Amino acid sequence: MGMFGNAAGSANSLLHRGLWALMLLLSVAIYGSHAPLLTLCKVDGAIPFSSTSVVVLVELTKLALSLLLLLAEPRAAAPSWRHAAPFALSALLYAANNNLVVHMQLFMDPSTFQVLSNLKLASTALLYSVLLRRRLGARRWLALLLLLAAGLAYSCGGLRGARDPAGTRLHLTPVGLLLLCIYCLISGLSAVYTEAILKSQALPLSLQNIFLYFFGVLLNLLGSLWSGTEGGFLEGFSPWVLLIVLSQALNGLIMSVVMKHSSNITRLFVISCSILVNALLSVALFNLQLTLLFFMAVACIGLAVHLYYGVT
Repeated sequence: MGMFGNAAGSANSLLHRGLWALMLLLSVAIYGSHAPLLTLCKVDGAIPFSSTSVVVLVELTKLALSLLLLLAEPRAAAPSWRHAAPFALSALLYAANNNLVVHMQLFMDPSTFQVLSNLKLASTALLYSVLLRRRLGARRWLALLLLLAAGLAYSCGGLRGARDPAGTRLHLTPVGLLLLCIYCLISGLSAVYTEAILKSQALPLSLQNIFLYFFGVLLNLLGSLWSGTEGGFLEGFSPWVLLIVLSQALNGLIMSVVMKHSSNITRLFVISCSILVNALLSVALFNLQLTLLFFMAVACIGLAVHLYYGVT
């Protein structure tokens, strides 16, 4: 009987690890395909739809999926407003960051934002260590610095078109630098704060997601009405945009599982590994070329994984 019990336990453990690995790989694929999908959506070199509308639809989709998942779970004790209230701040931080991304483009060029936004890896790791009191050790800090180096290297010129110059010239105003610092701080704070809430409550994850995405829909919808959108709410939408909405909604649910049952550090590794998918799709779809910086980034990521998760 003990032998059969051990065998069943091993099979369940193997299945759990397999599902976890599949989920992380799917998230890597979604992160890596986001920028190429946005490029496929462009008409005459410009995004034809409202980014605010997309954010609202992503939040609505996540809310709907969370409601379906909750219906499939056994009934739990009725939650109180005290359980829901903390997620309002989390949603507010995420909404603020989404708006910052748009306004920052006025004070820097897209290449500068792509390069320097990698600094949110450092801010997230620092806030994770300080606010959640996680001691990482020198070897793991080195691994996270390697992830940062990989992101910077790839953004500075990991891909190049046939007619593009070899180097990347950056343009950044003092206001842009200030907004970038605020963006990195809020990005790390929102992620770490959300992880802390998810782990502190003994509630089903689907119910916690409903709280988070309800406030997300509310805040982003108010922001959309406040800023106004040219044309209709769905102006410029295409099948590619719908694919973006569905994939980003699915990725949001995956990341909530990661933060609930693992950590934001796992999330950072997922984001960094998505460089590989982004590069492969960019080469296949847009005939871009891999440069030495891409292979340097891959080497940094591989070494970071070994240092952080390797056997001591």
